[in-house]
Amino acid sequence: MLLPNIKHPKQLMNLSVNELEDLAVQIRNFLIEKLSVTGGHLAPNLGVVELTLALHYCFDSPRDKMIFDVGHQAYVHKILTGRMDQFDTLRKYKGLCGFVKRSESEHDVWEAGHSSTSLSAAMGMAMARDLKGENNRVIAMIGDGALTGGMAFEALNHIGHEQKKLIVILNDNEMSIAPNVGAMHNYLSKIRSDRFYLRAKDEVEMVLKKIPAIGGKLAKTAEKMKDSLKYMMVPGVLFEELGFTYLGPVDGHDLNKLIDTLNQADNVDGPVLVHAVTTKGKGYRPAESDSHKWHGITPYKIESGQVLKAVGNPMYTEVFGQTLVELGEQDKRIVAVTPAMPGGSGLIPFSKKFPDRMIDVGIAEQHAATLCAAMAMEGMKPVFAVYSTFMQRAYDQIVHDICRHNANVMFAIDRAGFVGADGETHQGVYDVAFMRHIPNIVIMMPKDENELRHMMKTALDYNEGPIAYRYPRNNVRGVPMDTELVPIPIGTWEIVRPGEGYAILASGPMVQLAEEAAEQLKREGISVEVVNARFLKPLDGEMLKNLAETGTSMLVLEEVSQAGSMGSAVLEYFAEQGIHDAVVSLMGIEDRFIEHGSIPQQREEVGLTLESVCQEIRNLKTARTAELGKRSFMS
Repeated sequence: MLLPNIKHPKQLMNLSVNELEDLAVQIRNFLIEKLSVTGGHLAPNLGVVELTLALHYCFDSPRDKMIFDVGHQAYVHKILTGRMDQFDTLRKYKGLCGFVKRSESEHDVWEAGHSSTSLSAAMGMAMARDLKGENNRVIAMIGDGALTGGMAFEALNHIGHEQKKLIVILNDNEMSIAPNVGAMHNYLSKIRSDRFYLRAKDEVEMVLKKIPAIGGKLAKTAEKMKDSLKYMMVPGVLFEELGFTYLGPVDGHDLNKLIDTLNQADNVDGPVLVHAVTTKGKGYRPAESDSHKWHGITPYKIESGQVLKAVGNPMYTEVFGQTLVELGEQDKRIVAVTPAMPGGSGLIPFSKKFPDRMIDVGIAEQHAATLCAAMAMEGMKPVFAVYSTFMQRAYDQIVHDICRHNANVMFAIDRAGFVGADGETHQGVYDVAFMRHIPNIVIMMPKDENELRHMMKTALDYNEGPIAYRYPRNNVRGVPMDTELVPIPIGTWEIVRPGEGYAILASGPMVQLAEEAAEQLKREGISVEVVNARFLKPLDGEMLKNLAETGTSMLVLEEVSQAGSMGSAVLEYFAEQGIHDAVVSLMGIEDRFIEHGSIPQQREEVGLTLESVCQEIRNLKTARTAELGKRSFMS
């Protein structure tokens, strides 16, 4: 067994190609075995085994900078750089990160949880290298799905213009998470499939060289002739016109060809694009046959490929998807828009029922947002179904094209709050802060799945501008479901448990935590009112004013970044109203990034626990008692 002895990528230099091929088999078996227990991104990593081996064989990490777009395709890189023994802890609390992480290894030079950033990073490193007078190589691996992201094209344009020496490896597997869409996908498909197209580049050059008596003027026109012919026959014209030397397509699982091609690329002074065609899920039949399902997978049985799912209630995502189908049957104006996440966002049932009203724009959140704005202006009812973390990428379009236009776009914000094993790059804890301050938008969060359904109806019936409902990456509570959906009055909160003297203003899953805390505190003789603060914007000013006037001490409890949170909004409200004696305490997520682990572990880390909430109310009681005693003494 070669694999257990590989502790550093330099060791690959001593292996033959046949030994590298054996090592590829061992790496695949290792990944299939380990991820059957931990879960993780299996199919993407099975597809890049040979590519990663060839990279580390041909180049010298960390001196040479290897940049992985997205980062969840770097498991093989982690194995080859001395982290194989940590794979039992993959994506676990305080364990090995599922993405590239600079603090883990000197070989991890760029972190990315979102796609399409690698080319800009590569250009930045290449420019820094040249300014410092160094001579290391810079190599970026990007998937064909990530090329649907506009940022990648911005970088391609700049790289081609500057002509810096760097290598871009296009890992072309016809997939991102879902099957790719768009003109770029079709263009790459043509290159992959046309045999004549594949041979043409070499043949054009051979034909030119065989022309007899090519001297004189004919010699001077040969290159021009070649340039003219390439428009008809040569693959990769798009990339060559952008200023790249195009090499490929090359079989991304043929180590001999990969090594030869990478060495050829290294001999070019300017930018090179190596087009490698790979199979996502390579080497494991279940993953090859359904690479969408096996993109990110929970534990499974290796022999059968049976996924081992925990028994429990469905996810909020499923409730959203089912309800959207119901609403779509009632209103033909509803269209669902997703940035390459139809499965993850629960839209497969809608896409099957209404294929002409299902729009997958690829990994292009900015485009999706502006598309929705324009559709809304034309009388449609677009639902922008997006993970909280990915919506960040469309911030400018949300401000200028949706909210400034007051376009009636509905945001279905999935993965709001902690996300667990995906960790800091995917935490959905910032969207409240970056949306709350934008004029015109309404923001909601349900306490349970039944309220989510009513919020979706609320959003559909709302015609005064953009409106968002955010929901967590959790199983639903299992509450009874109403058959008739009715809109909730905008800006109204709900008292779910009466109390006196103290109130917890909670949103989303924190409502359940607040109820548990109120029950425990009741046994201590403390009466706590629990408020479902379901509208994060606008606030329920009438309820807030009443709480302040009755001298109620308030605790705002939410699973979002505390800076810019609903708690901030509550404090702003009292300041604006001139209410200076309101007692308000805040509990949220402190000003730092929270790493991967389970959601309960992440809540424990930041103090969003039953005991912490109870203790905060006890602290308010102590302060209240002291203040009353002080007033009694003064009188």
